[in-house]
Amino acid sequence: MTVQTDTSPPDDPRPATDPDADTPAPAGSGPGAQDAPTSTSDAATPAPRSRRRRVRRIVKRAAVALTALILLAVGSLAGYAYWTVHRSLPQLSGAVAVPGLDGEARIVRDASGIPQVYAANAHDLFMAEGYAQAQDRFWQMDTQRHVTSGRLAEMFGPSQVQTDKVARTFGWYRVAEQEVTMLSPETRAYLRAFSDGVNAYLAHHQGAELSVEYPVLGFVSGDYRPEPWTPADSVSWLKTMAWNLNTGMIDQFQHAMLAARLPAGTADALSPAYDYQRWSPIVPDRASANAPQAQTMTATPVAAPLSSSAPAPAPALTTPGPATGAVSPATATIPVVPDAASAALADSAKVRTVLAAVLGPQGTGIGSNSWVVSGSRTTTGKPLLENDPHLTPSLPGIWYQVGLHCTRSGPDCPYDVTGFTFAGMPGVVIGHNADISWGFTDLGAADSDLFVEKVSGSGYEYEGEQLPLTVRKETIKVAGGHPVDLTVRSTRHGPLISDVLKSADEVADDGREPDVPPHTARDGYAVAMRWTALDPAPTMNALFALDRAKDWDGFRAAAAAFASPVQNMIYADRAGNIGYQTPGRIPVRKAGDGRRPVPGWTGAYDWTGYLPFDQLPTSFNPPEGYIVTANNAVVGPDYPHLIGSDWGTGYRSQRIIDLIKQAGKLDVAAMERITQDTWNGNAAALVPQLLRVQVGADAKGAQDLLRDWDFTQGADSAPAAYFNAVWAELLKEAFTDRLSKAGVKSYAYPDGGGRWFDVVRGLLDQPDSPWWTSATDPAVHGRDAMLRQAMERAASDLHKRLGDQPQKWRWGALHTLTLRNATLGTGGPAPLQWLLNADPIGVGGGTDTVMANGWDPQKGFEVIWVPSMRMVVDMADFERSRWINLTGASGHATADTYTDQTKLWADGTSLPWPYGAAAVDKAARDRLRLAP
Repeated sequence: MTVQTDTSPPDDPRPATDPDADTPAPAGSGPGAQDAPTSTSDAATPAPRSRRRRVRRIVKRAAVALTALILLAVGSLAGYAYWTVHRSLPQLSGAVAVPGLDGEARIVRDASGIPQVYAANAHDLFMAEGYAQAQDRFWQMDTQRHVTSGRLAEMFGPSQVQTDKVARTFGWYRVAEQEVTMLSPETRAYLRAFSDGVNAYLAHHQGAELSVEYPVLGFVSGDYRPEPWTPADSVSWLKTMAWNLNTGMIDQFQHAMLAARLPAGTADALSPAYDYQRWSPIVPDRASANAPQAQTMTATPVAAPLSSSAPAPAPALTTPGPATGAVSPATATIPVVPDAASAALADSAKVRTVLAAVLGPQGTGIGSNSWVVSGSRTTTGKPLLENDPHLTPSLPGIWYQVGLHCTRSGPDCPYDVTGFTFAGMPGVVIGHNADISWGFTDLGAADSDLFVEKVSGSGYEYEGEQLPLTVRKETIKVAGGHPVDLTVRSTRHGPLISDVLKSADEVADDGREPDVPPHTARDGYAVAMRWTALDPAPTMNALFALDRAKDWDGFRAAAAAFASPVQNMIYADRAGNIGYQTPGRIPVRKAGDGRRPVPGWTGAYDWTGYLPFDQLPTSFNPPEGYIVTANNAVVGPDYPHLIGSDWGTGYRSQRIIDLIKQAGKLDVAAMERITQDTWNGNAAALVPQLLRVQVGADAKGAQDLLRDWDFTQGADSAPAAYFNAVWAELLKEAFTDRLSKAGVKSYAYPDGGGRWFDVVRGLLDQPDSPWWTSATDPAVHGRDAMLRQAMERAASDLHKRLGDQPQKWRWGALHTLTLRNATLGTGGPAPLQWLLNADPIGVGGGTDTVMANGWDPQKGFEVIWVPSMRMVVDMADFERSRWINLTGASGHATADTYTDQTKLWADGTSLPWPYGAAAVDKAARDRLRLAP
């Protein structure tokens, strides 16, 4: 702080050399004293000046004292803040006592803080992993379990009550608790060991010693203290991941809203079918029988367990035969629900908005890339495998890098595995062991349905009868507020999600006809959700089985244990094999295809079973020598069972296939170059049309950027900046404004992804389509007029944003990623936000490029989902494998490993991935010994 001293006014005659004299110089003293006037009036003149000087001296001294006190206070505060933030940094070297270990365990961290854990038995291995995760990420783990259990308000107060209501209505944590009891004794033992490791750290660390956020949280929640970690805390996070990847529910809301608000047939035009002529499915028809007979697994028929949120015993889900109960999307019955149910569907859609505030946005553009190539296409003759899941960015990131190594490998400790897991979850979710490697992408399965129910009083209609609603009451504790009671109502199809954000009176009024007074409606409507993730299943068994699998048989056996979320799984092994498997529970429906809400009262759309595992798509060593999954269709239209109904487009998958074919023999570097490809298939189709349109002089320079553009979208690209600005304007003028005017809700607005690429592509050959008429300016009519307006408005916008020289525009100046701490980084004090959040960075790529990162054209160009990590595994030599995380290993803002990987990630580079003991030892920076 700078203190400015007071100065005398210009007409003050006092000597400058003595500004602080206690009394003025006596009259008659000093130079010229003899000539000084002696009148009484003149002699009295200095008195007021004397008083002013005394006042100024007092003020000045007070200011100095106050400044000293402020500096002392600021210094003390800064010292306290420094002490607080550094208390949370864990001990990474030396030795610590960890009661409960059977023997010694070691945690070896490299310069990036990535832990490699060593122990002689599985109990100690997973206990040490729990200890390491608690050291690095406990705040993240603690907040995540409060999300899934519907207890955020206990930490953050009334602002999170709505979030808790939604989580409890779904009953995620209740399902997780049931799942723990279904797990094998071995898996339960591993989860308990992991929990013991976390709790061993908690036993000796609290408050600021755990994380810098806890002292700040104390101002909100007072005496909040973290509870011990439990196995259900680990399992429950699978439910939130399943929610984030549940694009089928989004499609149902959108189809229902568009069909209700648009003229007949118009809604279908906004949902073009998957184009099998342009894009290959993951598993061509001939590949479904490609797996060797000896390696075909058969699933045991399983009755669906009672969902924690399903109140009445649902019909047993038996396993059908090869064709029984299968529904082809082409022949599926189109369900019809009453218009009066629109309000209930709209209420249900609000659930997404509430959860997006804490879990990030859902969207059909959020997916992932993965591909695997066989040795026939590599420089080493062995497979290469790549994976980059696309998820919401956060700080710290969702993934936690770790290696788990048994020092004495054997039946009691069969793990030598490395890769990525979620904070709070033991084992490795994606990665490799000594024999195989695997990856995941979202499949877009038809694994959920929205059932519109006729509800009256305490019952609901089903097949002509009135059945009682099952009611569950819960109490939400609120930090700094009063407890909130919640009533969850459910039908045989699941919880009524249309209830959750409404008051009791509003629930009673659901579905009443216009002009009918409140509380007198005869047949109200509500919406129940049937979802495989709400049926308890021992999915955690699959993760440990993957970690120790040695071959294709072991890999598929692990995949057979998966229930939800339904994913694409790719595979490679040291023997040279590559493969693909769909895991998870795919429901069999009496009717319907999972694209639209269905009437629940008829029973006609009920689920009758799950597809058996041996009828799910699989591929083993396909003749192409590669398998690519990028949220494209899994199977062709002739596949006999319904797997999914709203696939993503094939822009990314086909581009990856083309690059693989063009690359010749691939190595790790070549695989990484493919991950950085930014070619925009939308631009390739749209730019030629844009260049044929005449624009005004102010937009001519911008339009010229598109000439000779190669359609790539690097962060420094000027053409990419302009094209995406044009795309945003075009979506608004052609679709958003019209949909808004028709009463369509925002969740059905264009997200700008591949689906909308194809919508516009189809309209380019229809120059007089009604979609080419502006909803706000009817004078803009026809394709060319609409394109002209979009280009001119985009140019005007970028002139204001980026300057008057289009050649100097940069896509990265618009398309920025700001990593934010998902809790106090968005709502905490400004200094804490500065500490917890990262600075914005400009990135290239975009929606449905291989280097995919999404932005919402309704809100701007800021990145809202990203490749959350990237990895390339070299099956010929694991030490040549590479990996990179979005953020860093540590969740502590002052650690040097908090965001150290972010710039590497943004630059498209990666880190060495040490695996063997020698490589780990060579890379080691910190070594921590855990002693029993």
